[in-house]
Amino acid sequence: MADGISSFWGPVTSTIECCEKNYAYSSYVAEFYNTISGLPGILLALIGLVNALRQRFEKRFSILHISNMILAIGSMLYHATLQHVQQQSDETPMVWEILLYMYILYSPDWHYRSTMPTFLFLYGAAFAAVHAYLRFGIVFKVHYVILCLLCIPRMYKYYIHTEDAAAKRIAKWYVATILVGSVCWFCDRVFCKRISQWPVNPQGHALWHVCMGFNSYFANTFLMFCRAQQRGWNPKVKYFLGVLPYVKIEKPKAQ
Repeated sequence: MADGISSFWGPVTSTIECCEKNYAYSSYVAEFYNTISGLPGILLALIGLVNALRQRFEKRFSILHISNMILAIGSMLYHATLQHVQQQSDETPMVWEILLYMYILYSPDWHYRSTMPTFLFLYGAAFAAVHAYLRFGIVFKVHYVILCLLCIPRMYKYYIHTEDAAAKRIAKWYVATILVGSVCWFCDRVFCKRISQWPVNPQGHALWHVCMGFNSYFANTFLMFCRAQQRGWNPKVKYFLGVLPYVKIEKPKAQ
């Protein structure tokens, strides 16, 4: 949304702007709230990464938490500058991240194990190369939604085969955060003109970032629990500071 003081980054070149005044607080930060709202996602991903490394989970989960951090940082750069190049640093990691989720979800039952990571890697590389030169717009959104929808059946299968009540609760929090975040995102996009006339802007897109930070953390934690069950690691859900769930495992001595 246009307005505000002079821009350090120059004219807006991104294809999307959110319902927040540009450069309202600093000439270096285009969308202040949409920028700082990425910090919770980075912190949560860091907590998940430390837990994955400390308990020696498979490398896929360390990479997943790192990808969450990269995505949050890319999003912060994009909203701070509203430049097309930085927009790609947000959108391309979104696709890479969802491809990683697809690998974690489907690889346990994939008979030709080397083909899946190879295909997903080549797909992600090809998308990044094409996206560097083309502005997809609505095509990007449709493409991303399709990739997300491909994950849902498998996520649901994991949920119905999980008997642990605490793990199921994490899955429910995952669903709740994406629903609440989507409502915030939708209202910010569709009702911007009306919201801009309110005394206080609720910053729906920033709330979407916060919700998705928690959403990614809950998704990762639930998948770590399911994978630990598959490996026979006797997973238990514990709570950091009595609030934030994480997975505690007991590997057999042979492992």
